[in-house]
Amino acid sequence: MAVEETGQSRPKVTISAIAQEAGVSVPTVSRVVNGRSDVAPETRARVEDLLRLHGYRRRAPAARERAGLLDLVFSDLDSPWAVEIIRGVEEVAHASGMGTVVSATHGRAGATRQWLENLRDRASDGVILVTSSLEPPHQRELRRLEVPIVVVDPAGSPSLDAPTVGASNWAGGLAATEHLLGLGHRRIGLVAGPQRLLCSRARADGYRTALESAGISADDALVVRGDFYHESGFTGCQKLMDLADPPTAIFASSDQMAMGAIEALRRRGLRVPDDVSVVGFDDLPEMRWASPPLTTVRQPLAEMGKVAARTVLRLAREEELDSPRVELATELIVRASSAPPAG
Repeated sequence: MAVEETGQSRPKVTISAIAQEAGVSVPTVSRVVNGRSDVAPETRARVEDLLRLHGYRRRAPAARERAGLLDLVFSDLDSPWAVEIIRGVEEVAHASGMGTVVSATHGRAGATRQWLENLRDRASDGVILVTSSLEPPHQRELRRLEVPIVVVDPAGSPSLDAPTVGASNWAGGLAATEHLLGLGHRRIGLVAGPQRLLCSRARADGYRTALESAGISADDALVVRGDFYHESGFTGCQKLMDLADPPTAIFASSDQMAMGAIEALRRRGLRVPDDVSVVGFDDLPEMRWASPPLTTVRQPLAEMGKVAARTVLRLAREEELDSPRVELATELIVRASSAPPAG
């Protein structure tokens, strides 16, 4: 069996040596050493026997060493807003001499477990979560690692007792709808995000508040649900335009859904904004180059990443935060996809 020389009379056995003798993986031995429950009883007994036989002692956690790494975790990486958040985090991490490890869990328990095991092994200085799919057992495991955590919530946040960085979603929904009302629209459709997400509900609430303030009753038929991606904007717009009295304007709760809606209108032979106005939410960089350039609510995604990185570094240095919740302002960006209703 391989051993690690410690400079004392007795060599120190390694986890990898225990794993080799037990015929299991190093992560399995690590789970046994750390008291994890997700190990088969027979395997646990075999590993524990070898640990006792060789007098293995878990290294005492001395003063926490800086790994020089931040973990940035998304549910998925297939959205352009993820790139903007990464850009913001990277800027702060680089200026601080830190590296960034980017992961995606894809909403799968296995991928999340693997990330947690990797996190334990590399002892990151902090974790920035941009995910809404962290299940309670994984949340408990993450807390047990005692790593500083900050949640960025453009798409909701897990129920962790951790500082959060977000944007003023309600104000953004309000501004988008008030803009369309100011142009003269009275039939305004909403392609909302998933109901389970706080940001979706906030944007929809802003939409309804604007209508009510203008003396217009919210019409449930004018509200359809999407998932922030192009296809749901496309199908949602189709449903709205199939109504007997279709909207003259559409507010989509993400830029990607707005682009899907514009494509659905194009296929019907309708022009934006001549026939139907469209407003999005995010202000992704490519929206200024869309055809037509998209009116949208700017969500400061890169700045959110910067604030999250600065916050988690302050937590790593055990500094007190000014507030556990930071909400950055949104801004309406008016371009060519919105105009007064025809006629």
